[in-house]
Amino acid sequence: MSSTIWSVDDHLEDILGAIRPLDPIELQLPDAQGCVLVEDVTVPVALPPFDNSSMDGYAVRTADVAGASEEFPAVLTVIGDVAAGGGPLPTVGPGEAARIMTGAPLPPGAETVVPVEWTDGGTGGGAATTMRPAGEAPEGASGEVRVHRPAEAGAHVRSRGSDVQAGDLALEAGTVLGPPQIGLLAAIGRGTVRVRPRPRVVVLSTGSELVQPGEKLGEGQIYDSNSFALCAAARDAGALSYRVGAVTDDAETLRATIEDQLIRADLLVTTGGVSVGAYDVVKEALSSVGDEDVPGSGVDFRKLAMQPGKPQGFGSIGPEHTPLLALPGNPVSSYVSFELFVRPAIRALMGLKDVQRPKARAVLKADKALTSPDGKRQFLRGRYDAESGTVSPVGGSGSHLIAALAHADCLIVVPEADTSVEPGADVEVVLIG
Repeated sequence: MSSTIWSVDDHLEDILGAIRPLDPIELQLPDAQGCVLVEDVTVPVALPPFDNSSMDGYAVRTADVAGASEEFPAVLTVIGDVAAGGGPLPTVGPGEAARIMTGAPLPPGAETVVPVEWTDGGTGGGAATTMRPAGEAPEGASGEVRVHRPAEAGAHVRSRGSDVQAGDLALEAGTVLGPPQIGLLAAIGRGTVRVRPRPRVVVLSTGSELVQPGEKLGEGQIYDSNSFALCAAARDAGALSYRVGAVTDDAETLRATIEDQLIRADLLVTTGGVSVGAYDVVKEALSSVGDEDVPGSGVDFRKLAMQPGKPQGFGSIGPEHTPLLALPGNPVSSYVSFELFVRPAIRALMGLKDVQRPKARAVLKADKALTSPDGKRQFLRGRYDAESGTVSPVGGSGSHLIAALAHADCLIVVPEADTSVEPGADVEVVLIG
């Protein structure tokens, strides 16, 4: 255990200095969601790849429908149907029209598309006809259509390359692949993509008093909430998270459990067992996990100039130097520590440049002054109103007040040198909601 008092910034800098982004891999599109691109992706073909109709209607020449009205409709000969994915295209000449379906290519000679609602629906042999499904286009002429409105050139036509042109940058390196990005990659024909995988984060609670939710509480027992909250937070940060059931305060059991988890972990997070009185057990367990002959491994337990979250641990364990962050056991301390230290570590493993939560300035809206211990950076729960630019405290400063945390969407930061913050003061907030 280090006797030095670490600042929040120095502790985070130490963590990020030891984290290396995960090696890139090639993944199929469905497996790449949530991952980070490691290379620029350019467009091989224009989108859309051809001029196509955005409406069901008729492909015509603009001159043939100029001046058309309800009283004096333009009467055109229907020469055939054009369906999306269909065969050869008819050529539209003077006085002619081709029935066209949404997404079908604009046939040669046609300059615009008249929506079917602007027509009489077309006639064939004196009887009204309807739009045929794709694949049922007849050969030759199929009657007439009366057009009641004029249409400008290019109306209701999606022009080739109107979305993206061949050679354009589709997505740049560093992009997190969400559903729209996956859709774009598929649209330009990419079946696989080179990415950094989502980090695998194993979360483990320690404490003999912990009971799993759904079980009956015994005397002196509490439910294990930390591992559930931290697993959810890891997923929210972009990781694949694995929750391990609470481990009793026994060094051998803790050591064996962590060794078992190393095979599936890019990052290990423990919560509990780092406060005064528990150092010996946890330090004994973590100092000898994995390969004891690996230089530079081990966990350093520290005191930080912050509240909540004073006791922290950080290091690497096992033959692969797997990073491990040991967080306090109090629910608020644990979650605040995750936001400040674990989330940036996860984002760094993903290869992202912006690893921290966004921050804002706000006017403190409170009934009384906020107090804070001298020399410690305090993080209080709050509700941020972006419209008014104000923030209101939620609950007290106790590190056990998890209900208040559930209703907060930001952390109010009180600097180390400030022992009191008056209502109306300008404060920094970390946005976590």
